[in-house]
Amino acid sequence: MNSLDNVSIEDLRQVLAEVEGKKPTQRLMAAINYLEEDGATLEEVAERYGYTAAWLSQWLDRLERLADEPFEEVVYDEHRSGRPSELSDEEYEQFVEVLHKSPEEIGLDAPAWSVPLARHYLVEEFGVEYCERHIRRLMSEAGLSWKTARPEFHKSDERAQEAWKDGFKKSSTTWTTNTRS
Repeated sequence: MNSLDNVSIEDLRQVLAEVEGKKPTQRLMAAINYLEEDGATLEEVAERYGYTAAWLSQWLDRLERLADEPFEEVVYDEHRSGRPSELSDEEYEQFVEVLHKSPEEIGLDAPAWSVPLARHYLVEEFGVEYCERHIRRLMSEAGLSWKTARPEFHKSDERAQEAWKDGFKKSSTTWTTNTRS
C-alpha cells in the first residue's frame, strides 16, 4: 500500500494552497484524496482524475520528496524545450517582418499571404520546410489572422456584379495583419 511516510496531509494542503496550474493541483488533490479516504484504492482515486494507478503511485513517491525539497521542484514538471527550431532567431524575425508586408512588395505574385505561399517562401528563402499546421502557428504568432474572401458586391451596380461573378475564383484562405487588440 502506497503512503507518504514523511509528508502529512496538512503539508500537502499547505502546498496545494500555494501551487498554480491544473496539473500540480490535480496531483496534490489525488494524493490528498487517496490518503484521506479509508479503503480507497489507487485505481479508484486515479480514475477520478483520468489517470492510472501507476500514475498515482509515481506521484505519491515523488511527493515524498516534499520532506527534503522545495515544493516547486517536486510538484512542477521541468521545462521541456522540445525540438529546436529549424529557423534561427534572426531568420524568424525576418520571416515575421516579411509577413507584415504584402507578398507583392517582396516580388511574389499574390495579393495576400496564404499558408502554402508562406510555406513556399520559407523553402525558397531559408531552405526550411514546415508542415502547414506549423506555418499557421507561425503566422498567428506573427500577428496575422484568418481572412476569407467574401462576396461584397451587393452595393455595386448590376454590370459590376456580373463582372465580379465572372472573375471570381475561389481562392485559398489568406492571412492579414491582425488589427484587433
